[in-house]
Amino acid sequence: MATSPSADKYRGAVVEDLQLPPAFALPSTEVISRAIELAYDRDFSHIPVLDGNRKPLGYLDVAKLKQIWEAGKANPDDRVLQYMTKFKRAATEPYTLITPGSSLSELETFLQSNIFALVTDYDRKFVLAVATSHDLENFVTRRG
Repeated sequence: MATSPSADKYRGAVVEDLQLPPAFALPSTEVISRAIELAYDRDFSHIPVLDGNRKPLGYLDVAKLKQIWEAGKANPDDRVLQYMTKFKRAATEPYTLITPGSSLSELETFLQSNIFALVTDYDRKFVLAVATSHDLENFVTRRG
C-alpha cells in the first residue's frame, strides 16, 4: 500500500499528539465586549460559540468583530449570537468528525477548506480543542 506524502510527514500521528490546549468557547448569550476581551487575553482569532447544551452553533471571527466594534456598529451589550458565523448544517455539507483519534492527515485535508477544526468527542457532545494549520506546522517542526 502506497502512503501519501502527508502520511509520511505525520508518521501516523493523531490529533491527540498535537497536545492542544483545552478548547475555549463562548456561550451564545455572552456579550461582545467580554468576548473581545477574552479573545485578546488568549490571543485567539476565532472562538467557537455554543448553545445552552454546549452544542456548537458557529464561531466568532475576532478581527471582523473588532472592526464592527471600532466602527461603532456594535453595542457592548450585544450578544455574540448576533455576530457569529453559523456552521453550515446540510445534507450537501456533511459534518466532518475530528476527534483526538483522527489522523493528522485527515485533519490536514479538512483544514485545506476550513479555517480551523473543532476537536470533539466521538459522540460530538463536547468540544475538546480547536486545531489550526498552524498547529500542524508546529507539530512537524517539533518532530523534525
